[in-house]
Amino acid sequence: MKKFYVYILCSKRNGTLYIGVTSDIVKRVYEHKNNLVGGFTKKYNIHRLVWYEIHKSSESAITMEKQIKKWKRAWKLELIEKDNPQWNDLYEDICR
Repeated sequence: MKKFYVYILCSKRNGTLYIGVTSDIVKRVYEHKNNLVGGFTKKYNIHRLVWYEIHKSSESAITMEKQIKKWKRAWKLELIEKDNPQWNDLYEDICR
């Protein structure tokens, strides 16, 4: 069964955040890290995967992405720090 992911990237701890959705998180984060994706993440050097969540459908992933984008910044930071208090880059973990 195909999985869908909502994810948050950052430039640095408490830095600029980017929220996205994808069905291939390893490929998508690789593209962000290597500036293969133009726009916001490239412009602001946003390459660190600090949070992600798995969904069973694209609809639920997109709904969650839209909800998070509307949240106050403090709520987004709490979401990250709940599971990743050190703001570690989770990319290596998802590549395993």
